[in-house]
Amino acid sequence: MTDDIPTLRRILGSCHTIAMVGLSADWFRPSYFAAKYMQEHGYRVIPVNPRYGEVLGERCYARLEDIPDKVDMVDVFRKPADVLPIAQSAVAIGARCLWQQLGVVNREADELARAAGLDSVFDRCVKIEHARLFGGLHWVGVNTKVISARRRI
Repeated sequence: MTDDIPTLRRILGSCHTIAMVGLSADWFRPSYFAAKYMQEHGYRVIPVNPRYGEVLGERCYARLEDIPDKVDMVDVFRKPADVLPIAQSAVAIGARCLWQQLGVVNREADELARAAGLDSVFDRCVKIEHARLFGGLHWVGVNTKVISARRRI
């Protein structure tokens, strides 16, 4: 895991196409919040989940290898036991970074990615780190546009 702020800034500043493995189409899931936030901040998010045809206006793919475009970062919203084959796929498609989300820690996948020359981050949220490092955190820590003090009329 990298706690190095300059490295996190470099990764988030240079990885503009993110394949999100396990991205859900359910608006209340953390993966959806992260993807929507990253889209709103200029990133292209490519969903990777065999359950859906499209998420957030982007075609959804069953596997990383099915994506026809160049992927900079592979962001993983899956359980730790599922990450090693995803890391292998990230290396195979030429991604530059493997990012394991909060609560996702597979050290073998981390080592594999680093050995292949990829940046590797684990147990961190790409949305939270972007907001923290690039000024997107609000006083409550998130801006989901769901919680509001305004009454609906």
